[in-house]
Amino acid sequence: MSDLSGKVAIITGAGRGLGREEAMQLARQGASVVINDINLPDAEKAANETVEEIKSAGGQAIAVFGDCADTADSEQLFKTALDTYGDVNIMVNNAGYCRDKTIFGMSDDEFDSVVRVHLRGHFVNMRNATRYWREKAKAEGAVYGRLISTSSEAMIYGSAGQPNYASAKAGITAMTMGAAQLMIKYGITCNVIMPRARTAMTDQGMTAAMFAAPEQGFDAFHPENVAPLVGYLASEAAGHIAGEVLVVWGNQINVLQRPTLSDPFASSNGGKWELDDLHASLSGYFDADHTPVLDGFSVPPG
Repeated sequence: MSDLSGKVAIITGAGRGLGREEAMQLARQGASVVINDINLPDAEKAANETVEEIKSAGGQAIAVFGDCADTADSEQLFKTALDTYGDVNIMVNNAGYCRDKTIFGMSDDEFDSVVRVHLRGHFVNMRNATRYWREKAKAEGAVYGRLISTSSEAMIYGSAGQPNYASAKAGITAMTMGAAQLMIKYGITCNVIMPRARTAMTDQGMTAAMFAAPEQGFDAFHPENVAPLVGYLASEAAGHIAGEVLVVWGNQINVLQRPTLSDPFASSNGGKWELDDLHASLSGYFDADHTPVLDGFSVPPG
């Protein structure tokens, strides 16, 4: 049920870090892997090394370079996968980067560039994959499709030093949940992972110490710990899992529960709220013991 022989996977940002481990995992399960990364010297070198490592282990892989958030580049990525392997079955959106600042110190470019890579980068590749799978399902009846998005607990906790990143990750989650509703009728699953891992985005600044490798023992934040979940969600065995958000790190997985509403507060007069009535109703809930702000770093965010 975990064998991916004959399946084709695209992974963005797959030269290093999480993407590399995910590419290696899918290749070990038998998938032909298309590794995408940005066309910069260091990224190209890392992606080519990952391709060679997969091939040396008997797998199939190619590297395709370009901007994951560019429409033309993403379309060329998808076309190259189809031209090389004849199909696309698994789309793992992983690429991203950070430009951290608090909201009062962040420039327009620092906001836009991070949202572009993460959120638009997911969008254009999700559009290519879901459109292809939908058209194939209509033409052929049966189609194997697995979409895996990469979000972050920054979406939940707010990440005060990352208003751009946290916003993009919230958008990724919402977009993937919408895609899951559309695609499940074709037998195609769409899910979100929230990894906690030591990557280029977490090995600097205030998160560096949190994610540091231990001197000995199990390395809970090594990115290889995340890859098996991606392999599982991409497999036939997970065909009934869709529209889920999973936090993964070390040897743990938490399934994020849907937000729930409290019991309702209603105005005492049965009509429009008055300010005194609002205070009387809400002050008991937001009492002196109420914690006004969640501490997002009580657990390391991904």
